[in-house]
Amino acid sequence: MRFVERNAVSVSGRGAVPIVFLHGYGCDSGMWRAVLPAFQDDFKAITYDLTGYGRSHTADYDPERYASLEAHADDLIAIIEELDLRDVIAVGHSVSAMTVGLAAKRRPDLISRLVMVCPSPSYVDDGDYVGGFLQEDLHSLLDIVDSNYLGWSRQMAPQFMGAPSQPKLGEELVDSFCRTDPDIARHFAKVTFLHDHRAEVKDIKQPTLILQCHDDVLVPPQVGDWMVANMHDATLTVLEATGHCPHMSAPNRTSDAILTFLHAPAAA
Repeated sequence: MRFVERNAVSVSGRGAVPIVFLHGYGCDSGMWRAVLPAFQDDFKAITYDLTGYGRSHTADYDPERYASLEAHADDLIAIIEELDLRDVIAVGHSVSAMTVGLAAKRRPDLISRLVMVCPSPSYVDDGDYVGGFLQEDLHSLLDIVDSNYLGWSRQMAPQFMGAPSQPKLGEELVDSFCRTDPDIARHFAKVTFLHDHRAEVKDIKQPTLILQCHDDVLVPPQVGDWMVANMHDATLTVLEATGHCPHMSAPNRTSDAILTFLHAPAAA
């Protein structure tokens, strides 16, 4: 089966410049729906469901293969190649920000620019690096996910959304978390929260936009500063938005920031 079928790839837009959007943990490609209209005139917009999520073929989720984000990077590269795309702009939310980074590092011939929405190369505090969590706190969180995934989802998803004035978005994220196969969700939680891609991030050469919210329960502001200081060509924009999902809670600000970055003149 081709990846475009296996991962429910959708292509829209009237432009020629390809831009692909990857969703984060517990989500699906539909989470980009409020952002996509801004890209319909000038871009070819591609969305798809990560293996194990949404309308993807969940039977293809092999825990051994998907024990690292490299397998999701493989999927992204395979989809780009099947669609015969070049000079792709890759946009990744949350954990998928690292996935697009890994793919870009390996295939600069395919991916020309990156947008990382609420990224974190590591969630663990380590010396001068502030990731937001102690190692033992993350393991405690994962123990709760293992023992009571649905209860954890109902409690935490609205906090991740961080938009109390838009309660329906919190409810949507809860529903998305709860629709996910619990075994896949538990496994991918470990991949998400225990990864450390600081070394790989330093090797990314493509121009990259880092988008952060000024109040994100998962990613402290120091992470964006660290990424700009350690990447070859990164720009940080802090959105007037709260939470971990600005493409849902503040879609116009998110799309405006991305378009500003993409339309900026190239550095000499």
